[in-house]
Amino acid sequence: MAPVAWVRRTVLILITAYIVLILLLLVFENRLIFFPQIPGRLSGDWSPPDLNHEDVWLTAADGVRLHAWWISAPADRAAADAPTFLCFHGNAANIAWRADVYRFLRDLPSNVFALEYRGYGHCEGSPNESGIYRDADAAYDFLVRERSVPPRRIIAFGQSLGTAVAAELAAQHEVGGVVLEAPFPSARALARRFYWFVPGIEWFMRSRFETSKNLALASSKFAAPLLVVHCTRDPVIPFVFGQQVFDRAPQPKSFVAITGECHEEATLIDPGTLRRELLPFLEQVRTSRPLAPQ
Repeated sequence: MAPVAWVRRTVLILITAYIVLILLLLVFENRLIFFPQIPGRLSGDWSPPDLNHEDVWLTAADGVRLHAWWISAPADRAAADAPTFLCFHGNAANIAWRADVYRFLRDLPSNVFALEYRGYGHCEGSPNESGIYRDADAAYDFLVRERSVPPRRIIAFGQSLGTAVAAELAAQHEVGGVVLEAPFPSARALARRFYWFVPGIEWFMRSRFETSKNLALASSKFAAPLLVVHCTRDPVIPFVFGQQVFDRAPQPKSFVAITGECHEEATLIDPGTLRRELLPFLEQVRTSRPLAPQ
C-alpha cells in the first residue's frame, strides 16, 4: 500500500472511531452521569438510630413521585427562626447513606429536608438533568407552601452532583444561603478532565450543570451568601474545582478547606472545623435581607 493511501486510511479509521465514540457517549450520557443503583438503590439503613424523621412524598411538575425525609431540629435547642437545610445528595446511593450528614446538620441546630432524585431510592422515574431540577423545585415548593418555611430561612445544601442542583435552585428561587460541598464549575469542566482522551466531547454534551453561572445569577437576583466546602485530597471532584467555583462566585462568600482525603464526608472527617465555619454562616443567613426591588 502506498504511503499516501496508508495515511488516508489511517486518518479515516481514526475519524470513524472518534465519531462512533462520540455517538456512544451521547447515547449513554445519562447512564454515564447518574448512578442510582450503586451500591444498591434501596441499600442502607432506612431507620437510622437517633434520627427521627418523617417520610414525605412529593410529586414533581411532570408527575414523577418523589421521596424525602423531614428532620426537625431538636425541640429543646431549636430557635424560632431555625434555618432549614434543603439537601441535595451526591451521585450514587440514596439518602439512607447520608444519615450522618443530616444528623450533623440537625444538631447545629437546624431543620433538614433531604430529597431523593427521581430514579434514586424510593423515587419513581429515571434521572436526567432537567428532571432532577424539577425534583428540586417540588421540594422547595413543599417547604414554602406546606411547611410555611420562609424562603430566607432555606439553605440550599448540595454535595458533589447535588451542588449543581443547589446552585440551579438558588438561581430560580429565593433562598437564604447556599452551601456546596465538593462542587464543580460545570459538566463541561468535568468532561474535559475525565474524558480527556475524547477531544471536544464537552461541546457535544446535552447536560450542562452550570454551577458557576447559576451562582452568579443567584447572587444578582437574591444576594444569598455562599459557603464552599472541599476536601484537599478529594478522589472524585478535584480540590481545584472547588477553588474555581469559589473564585468565580460573587460576594458574600467563604471557603472551607478540609484537610484529608474525602469526598462527601467533611462532616465525618473534620466536624469541628465545619461546625465552626457553619455557625457564623448561619448567623449571616439569619441577619441577611433580600435585595431591594430593581
